[in-house]
Amino acid sequence: MSAVNAAGWRPEMGPAQHPDHEASALVTASGDRGLMLEEPLIFELGRPGSTGVDIDPASRAPSSALAKFRRKAAPALPGLTEPETVRHYTRLSRQNYGIDLGPFPLGSCTMKHNPRLNEKVARMPGFADLHPLAPQQTVRGALEVINELAHWLIELTGMHGVAMTPKAGAHGELCGVLCIKAALQARGEDRRVMLVPESAHGTNPATAAFAGFAIENIPATAEGRVDLAALKARLGPDVAGVMITNPNTCGLFERDLKVISEAVHAAGGYVYCDGANFNAIVGKVRPGDLGVDAMHINLHKTFSTPHGGGGPGSGPVVLSEALSPYGPLPYTARTADGIVHLVEEEDAAAMGHAESFGRMAAFHGQMGMFTRALTYILSHGADGLRQVAEDAVLNANYVLRSLDNVLDAPFGASGPCMHEALFSDDNLPEGFSTLDIAKGLIDEGFHPMTVYFPLVVHGAMLIEPTETESKAGLDRFIGSMRRLAERAKASDASLKTAPHFAPRRRLDETQAARKPVLSWQGA
Repeated sequence: MSAVNAAGWRPEMGPAQHPDHEASALVTASGDRGLMLEEPLIFELGRPGSTGVDIDPASRAPSSALAKFRRKAAPALPGLTEPETVRHYTRLSRQNYGIDLGPFPLGSCTMKHNPRLNEKVARMPGFADLHPLAPQQTVRGALEVINELAHWLIELTGMHGVAMTPKAGAHGELCGVLCIKAALQARGEDRRVMLVPESAHGTNPATAAFAGFAIENIPATAEGRVDLAALKARLGPDVAGVMITNPNTCGLFERDLKVISEAVHAAGGYVYCDGANFNAIVGKVRPGDLGVDAMHINLHKTFSTPHGGGGPGSGPVVLSEALSPYGPLPYTARTADGIVHLVEEEDAAAMGHAESFGRMAAFHGQMGMFTRALTYILSHGADGLRQVAEDAVLNANYVLRSLDNVLDAPFGASGPCMHEALFSDDNLPEGFSTLDIAKGLIDEGFHPMTVYFPLVVHGAMLIEPTETESKAGLDRFIGSMRRLAERAKASDASLKTAPHFAPRRRLDETQAARKPVLSWQGA
């Protein structure tokens, strides 16, 4: 039992038990509630003619072919002074949730803390101010960094080569699938079918379809893993390969992956592994040892680069010896002179890369992501990276076993999970659902978990705590989840209208998605 504070309230007491809960019904004249500030849209704040800077009137532009596109009137931008502008965006920032405020338990997204050391290195002169069109001889250090990161990605995955140009996970998927397509064309084979298990990431079938393949589904077993018998039965001369996610979207390790790879290879196909969940096995398992031919790595998930990072992300693709010759250009290579060069189209044949399928992007990647990821790898070392995986799995299993007696865990009996714990709303009373738990979490001060995904589980709640959360932090989250489940089972009607303490109440999200208001109409 916690000590009672001066107001007679214990931390474990919910809002409805708080002696001052009636204050939550008070309405202030300003709309503000203490330090939770009400903020209008910037267009509502602005006034015509108000500005924080003085701009000289533009001189009339000389006549040109674009003259007909000249504005007839000033743009309808909001007019604010400098203090008003600063206050507006500062107030909005207070309504934001970020990893520096608390955990982001998004399953399948790995939203973990980004070490400040990584940020410091990314901001070093020579990295932060690089220009993509700078001559190669002026950026030798940057090319060394890219090549060094490529080396460690190959080492950690047990693969043969790596393509560094893809800008994100789905872009990396496309790169791997295009390598498979190029390899089949080189063999003179027209295989049009890509097998995608139910437990794979949702972008996998979309990527394969975009590349021109027909998609066929492979069912999962009752324990949430690929049905090996069904997959083997479907293999044939029309199958290009399989796109498998491991650990899969149910948070489980695909124990039959090596057997799957052997069967697919024997049938003439290739194995693409979605590496979005590499965070769960980095330093512990090398996908190349399991027969994988191509796998993208989300640097923002496994190696702590920010999602987007102020620009494009990064999704390098590691390739087996069978697919490496077909990888995209450009790539870095240390040549006989001992210097790392960027191999472009004109050099490809001489470097034994004449069968490349082409380019994935105009330039060679996102330097800010590369520097952060390499810093993370080198600062952790081999033992540290193993601990990343071990702690991520430990934290997820702690969440799973702390909640499986109040929430349905559909694969709880399948053994330990990997990096994420999966629950459903099957044991909630009629009228209560996953959405109510998610909205209630906002009142508790947490970002909701991933909801209604994976689709193979009804009312899915997918929670990934990551390795960067402490036990004390997890206990706070678990306590809130248990309380919300108990409120639902007690048919607490207030849960149906949560959140109550957020800047905005529950929205009609279906209408918002189908009929979004995208422009300011004015008063």
